[in-house]
Amino acid sequence: MRRFLKDNGLTIVLVFFFVLTLFGHSLAGRLQYNEGQRDHGSAEVSYGAYLSTGHFVESVFENWESEFFQMGIYVYLTAFLVQRGSAESRRPKDEEGGESQEIDEDPATHRDDANVPGPVRRGGWLLRLYSNSLSLAFLLLFAVSVVGHALGGAVEYNADLSQHGQPAVSTMAYFMSSTFWFESLQNWQSEFLAVIGLVVLSIFLRQKGSPESKPVHAPHSQTGD
Repeated sequence: MRRFLKDNGLTIVLVFFFVLTLFGHSLAGRLQYNEGQRDHGSAEVSYGAYLSTGHFVESVFENWESEFFQMGIYVYLTAFLVQRGSAESRRPKDEEGGESQEIDEDPATHRDDANVPGPVRRGGWLLRLYSNSLSLAFLLLFAVSVVGHALGGAVEYNADLSQHGQPAVSTMAYFMSSTFWFESLQNWQSEFLAVIGLVVLSIFLRQKGSPESKPVHAPHSQTGD
């Protein structure tokens, strides 16, 4: 058990913070939701009932959507774009070690190695898919989150329309509305700003011991770790 905790400490701690903040999100969200209910003369809802409201579902998936979109695009772009001096970038061809990083080594040449992933051993279309599976997984999660945002958001949007005596709209109409895109784009831009900060600040700043940083003694011009 101790070995498992040591080998998976980063994931365990991140999952702990995720669960903790999601729980806090749900508690604060219920308080806000019930304030609105009281303001409109409606009954308050229990914690369990709140978890199925559009208010909660939309707020969760709206944030997940931006995270997965940003990560998927970032992973894909780092496959062929560089930022000289950044710890987050592969090295330019004219920098020492850059030529060897221009393209990944052909995984097919390692199909007989011990402990290689199954798709590498099998080759063909499965290997081609696996070679891009990380960015594809993030983009699939992004698509699922967009759907969740649209479904939950439409319920919340229609509840607001009902309180103002206006007719409900379809999920597609909500998806095409300025409200949906305002909710999405305000999060997307903040995620890309955070990534820009990580890419650029890692040129000049360091965090000792972190794989997201260059060694403390490394010159600013060094790219990658």
